[in-house]
Amino acid sequence: MSRHDQGGLSPAAARRLEYAIIGLGVAALLLIFQPFEIALFTAGGIIVVVAALANNLLPLAQPGVPARTVVKAAMIVAMIFCLVLLVAIFAAHLYGLFFLKPPDPTTLGGKAQLAARPWYMHGFTWTVAAIACVLAGVLMLQGRREAGGEEGSGEHNPSTSPGE
Repeated sequence: MSRHDQGGLSPAAARRLEYAIIGLGVAALLLIFQPFEIALFTAGGIIVVVAALANNLLPLAQPGVPARTVVKAAMIVAMIFCLVLLVAIFAAHLYGLFFLKPPDPTTLGGKAQLAARPWYMHGFTWTVAAIACVLAGVLMLQGRREAGGEEGSGEHNPSTSPGE
Protein backbone atom coordinates (compact mmCIF):
# COMPACT_ATOMS: atom_id res chain seq x y z
CA MET A 1 0.00 0.00 0.00
CA SER A 2 1.49 3.37 -0.98
CA ARG A 3 1.69 6.30 1.40
CA HIS A 4 -0.95 8.38 -0.39
CA ASP A 5 -3.41 5.49 -0.08
CA GLN A 6 -3.21 6.02 3.69
CA GLY A 7 -4.72 9.51 3.54
CA GLY A 8 -1.74 11.52 2.32
CA LEU A 9 -1.60 13.96 -0.58
CA SER A 10 -2.19 12.41 -3.96
CA PRO A 11 0.43 13.14 -6.64
CA ALA A 12 -1.99 15.59 -8.29
CA ALA A 13 -2.70 17.39 -5.00
CA ALA A 14 1.01 17.62 -4.20
CA ARG A 15 1.69 19.06 -7.65
CA ARG A 16 -1.18 21.58 -7.25
CA LEU A 17 0.18 22.67 -3.87
CA GLU A 18 3.67 23.10 -5.30
CA TYR A 19 2.40 25.05 -8.32
CA ALA A 20 0.20 27.24 -6.10
CA ILE A 21 3.13 28.17 -3.85
CA ILE A 22 5.41 28.93 -6.80
CA GLY A 23 2.60 30.75 -8.63
CA LEU A 24 2.03 32.96 -5.60
CA GLY A 25 5.65 34.10 -5.77
CA VAL A 26 5.46 34.74 -9.52
CA ALA A 27 2.23 36.73 -9.11
CA ALA A 28 3.85 38.80 -6.35
CA LEU A 29 6.81 39.62 -8.58
CA LEU A 30 4.53 40.58 -11.46
CA LEU A 31 2.59 42.92 -9.17
CA ILE A 32 5.74 44.48 -7.77
CA PHE A 33 7.33 45.19 -11.14
CA GLN A 34 4.22 46.44 -12.97
CA PRO A 35 4.44 50.18 -13.77
CA PHE A 36 0.74 51.08 -13.68
CA GLU A 37 -0.75 51.28 -10.19
CA ILE A 38 0.78 51.86 -6.76
CA ALA A 39 -2.01 49.85 -5.10
CA LEU A 40 -0.97 46.80 -7.14
CA PHE A 41 2.62 47.36 -6.00
CA THR A 42 1.42 47.42 -2.39
CA ALA A 43 -0.53 44.20 -2.88
CA GLY A 44 2.57 42.65 -4.48
CA GLY A 45 4.67 43.65 -1.49
CA ILE A 46 2.24 41.95 0.87
CA ILE A 47 1.94 38.87 -1.33
CA VAL A 48 5.71 38.52 -1.63
CA VAL A 49 5.94 38.17 2.16
CA VAL A 50 3.15 35.57 2.14
CA ALA A 51 4.86 33.74 -0.74
CA ALA A 52 8.18 33.74 1.10
CA LEU A 53 6.50 32.22 4.14
CA ALA A 54 4.63 29.70 1.97
CA ASN A 55 7.94 28.56 0.46
CA ASN A 56 8.59 26.85 3.79
CA LEU A 57 5.85 24.38 2.81
CA LEU A 58 7.48 23.31 -0.48
CA PRO A 59 9.33 20.33 1.06
CA LEU A 60 5.95 18.99 2.20
CA ALA A 61 4.44 19.15 -1.30
CA GLN A 62 5.17 15.46 -1.85
CA PRO A 63 2.79 12.59 -2.58
CA GLY A 64 1.89 10.72 0.58
CA VAL A 65 2.49 13.56 3.01
CA PRO A 66 -0.65 13.89 5.16
CA ALA A 67 -2.61 17.09 4.57
CA ARG A 68 -2.73 17.49 8.34
CA THR A 69 1.07 17.77 8.36
CA VAL A 70 0.97 20.53 5.75
CA VAL A 71 -1.66 22.44 7.73
CA LYS A 72 0.32 22.01 10.95
CA ALA A 73 3.50 23.29 9.29
CA ALA A 74 1.58 26.28 7.89
CA MET A 75 0.30 27.09 11.39
CA ILE A 76 3.83 26.86 12.81
CA VAL A 77 5.15 29.20 10.11
CA ALA A 78 2.31 31.67 10.75
CA MET A 79 2.88 31.58 14.51
CA ILE A 80 6.61 32.20 14.12
CA PHE A 81 5.87 35.09 11.74
CA CYS A 82 3.51 36.67 14.29
CA LEU A 83 6.08 36.31 17.08
CA VAL A 84 8.86 37.77 14.94
CA LEU A 85 6.56 40.66 13.98
CA LEU A 86 5.91 41.41 17.66
CA VAL A 87 9.64 41.30 18.43
CA ALA A 88 10.29 43.66 15.50
CA ILE A 89 7.67 46.13 16.74
CA PHE A 90 9.19 46.05 20.22
CA ALA A 91 12.73 46.44 18.82
CA ALA A 92 11.60 49.46 16.79
CA HIS A 93 10.14 50.95 19.97
CA LEU A 94 13.41 50.39 21.85
CA TYR A 95 15.36 51.90 18.96
CA GLY A 96 13.21 55.00 19.21
CA LEU A 97 13.73 55.22 22.96
CA PHE A 98 17.49 54.85 22.92
CA PHE A 99 18.63 56.38 19.63
CA LEU A 100 16.16 59.08 18.66
CA LYS A 101 15.74 62.42 20.38
CA PRO A 102 12.35 62.92 22.02
CA PRO A 103 9.73 64.94 20.14
CA ASP A 104 9.72 68.69 20.68
CA PRO A 105 6.42 69.62 22.41
CA THR A 106 6.58 73.18 21.06
CA THR A 107 6.15 72.07 17.42
CA LEU A 108 3.00 70.78 15.75
CA GLY A 109 4.71 67.48 14.80
CA GLY A 110 6.03 67.03 18.33
CA LYS A 111 2.57 67.60 19.80
CA ALA A 112 1.13 64.99 17.42
CA GLN A 113 3.82 62.47 18.33
CA LEU A 114 3.31 63.00 22.04
CA ALA A 115 -0.47 62.63 21.65
CA ALA A 116 -0.18 59.37 19.69
CA ARG A 117 -1.13 56.12 21.36
CA PRO A 118 1.81 53.91 22.39
CA TRP A 119 2.59 50.88 20.23
CA TYR A 120 1.26 48.44 22.83
CA MET A 121 -2.19 50.07 22.76
CA HIS A 122 -2.77 49.63 19.01
CA GLY A 123 -5.30 47.08 17.81
CA PHE A 124 -2.85 45.70 15.23
CA THR A 125 -0.33 44.74 17.90
CA TRP A 126 -2.96 43.00 20.01
CA THR A 127 -4.43 41.26 16.96
CA VAL A 128 -1.03 39.84 15.99
CA ALA A 129 -0.44 38.75 19.60
CA ALA A 130 -3.86 37.10 19.77
CA ILE A 131 -3.26 35.24 16.49
CA ALA A 132 0.09 33.98 17.79
CA CYS A 133 -1.53 32.80 21.05
CA VAL A 134 -4.42 31.08 19.26
CA LEU A 135 -2.03 29.29 16.88
CA ALA A 136 0.15 28.20 19.80
CA GLY A 137 -2.91 26.90 21.65
CA VAL A 138 -4.22 25.00 18.63
CA LEU A 139 -0.80 23.45 18.03
CA MET A 140 -0.57 22.40 21.69
CA LEU A 141 -4.04 20.83 21.56
CA GLN A 142 -3.13 18.98 18.37
CA GLY A 143 0.05 17.69 19.98
CA ARG A 144 -1.84 16.47 23.04
CA ARG A 145 -4.52 14.84 20.90
CA GLU A 146 -1.89 13.07 18.78
CA ALA A 147 0.03 11.96 21.88
CA GLY A 148 -3.19 10.71 23.48
CA GLY A 149 -4.06 8.74 20.33
CA GLU A 150 -0.65 7.07 20.29
CA GLU A 151 -0.84 6.08 23.97
CA GLY A 152 -4.20 4.41 23.58
CA SER A 153 -3.38 2.68 20.29
CA GLY A 154 -1.70 -0.27 21.93
CA GLU A 155 1.58 0.39 20.19
CA HIS A 156 4.61 -0.01 22.35
CA ASN A 157 8.03 1.33 21.54
CA PRO A 158 10.60 -0.72 23.42
CA SER A 159 13.17 1.22 25.39
CA THR A 160 16.61 1.40 23.85
CA SER A 161 18.41 2.47 27.00
CA PRO A 162 20.96 0.02 28.40
CA GLY A 163 19.87 -1.99 31.37
CA GLU A 164 16.23 -2.35 30.41
